[in-house]
Amino acid sequence: QVQLVESGGGLVQAGGSLRLSCAASGRTFSSYAMGWFRQAPGKEREFVAAIRRNADTTYYADSVKGRFTISRDNAKNTVYLQMNSLKPEDTAVYYCAASAGWEIRSLIGYNYWGRGTQVTVSS
Repeated sequence: QVQLVESGGGLVQAGGSLRLSCAASGRTFSSYAMGWFRQAPGKEREFVAAIRRNADTTYYADSVKGRFTISRDNAKNTVYLQMNSLKPEDTAVYYCAASAGWEIRSLIGYNYWGRGTQVTVSS
């Protein structure tokens, strides 16, 4: 069992930056690939970014590529999402998730989810 708790969300102006953190419980954090997803009001949850267990490979949605960076610190059981050049369309609840499998660019590949943190970008 893995419990995930997101933090770092908030209100920011367009063009600004935020850094999201996701703290995981348990001693097996390094066994999981980690991902970030987001869900805007009235829309489906969508993939944002993911990182393999040993951080050697990362993946990004086209909409955030070049602006967002995912990273992890296995010693701290934490995954991060650095978000720069934020746009109003980035407004959503951001969720952290853990995957024991190989497919980490879709929701079905994840075993555990956090409760989310709200990110609001004003224009």
